Amino acid sequence: MQGRKLGSFIIAAILPVTGCAYHYGLAERSLPGGYTQVAIPVFKNKTAEVGIEPYFTNALIRRFNRSQVARVGDKESAPVLLEGVITKIDTASVSTILSDANKNLLPEDTVLTTQYRLTVSAEITIRRKSDDRVIWQGSFSNEKVYAAPLLGTPVVNSANATYNQSARMEYISRLAEEMMSEAHDRITENF
Repeated sequence: MQGRKLGSFIIAAILPVTGCAYHYGLAERSLPGGYTQVAIPVFKNKTAEVGIEPYFTNALIRRFNRSQVARVGDKESAPVLLEGVITKIDTASVSTILSDANKNLLPEDTVLTTQYRLTVSAEITIRRKSDDRVIWQGSFSNEKVYAAPLLGTPVVNSANATYNQSARMEYISRLAEEMMSEAHDRITENF
């Protein structure tokens, strides 16, 4: 009886190790098609927001360099191109009507923007150079909310536009990091 229990225990201990294709820990990652080198040219920008392309391009290059799933090379030597396009940036304002306590300081029913909701969308395509065939394609979208510039004193009735632009670019940069991290993970996942 005891030998039977020991045998069952050994089988139970060995079975998960020798069983199906499930791996413990981190899964093996690779580019579609098993390529080990990729070129990542500067993203294209179809929005009116100038100068945001490097945020997305550099975030994705950093992610590949960190993971070492594939070496990022130049267009001439890499067998596949990873092409990105920033397709949309939307900004929506969240406004508040001032309370009765503030009506003495500003005109009646004054509406102030208190937050901005920033939404960014991008598309990525991996194309094999030898036959120009698309081997992977995906769309990504994310959003963040940031505080609007506030009025400094009751006399001043304008907000700091420099702060607003700086905060906007900071949040676009953060969105780029998050979106390109997701892109890297989706591109390199194996099923």
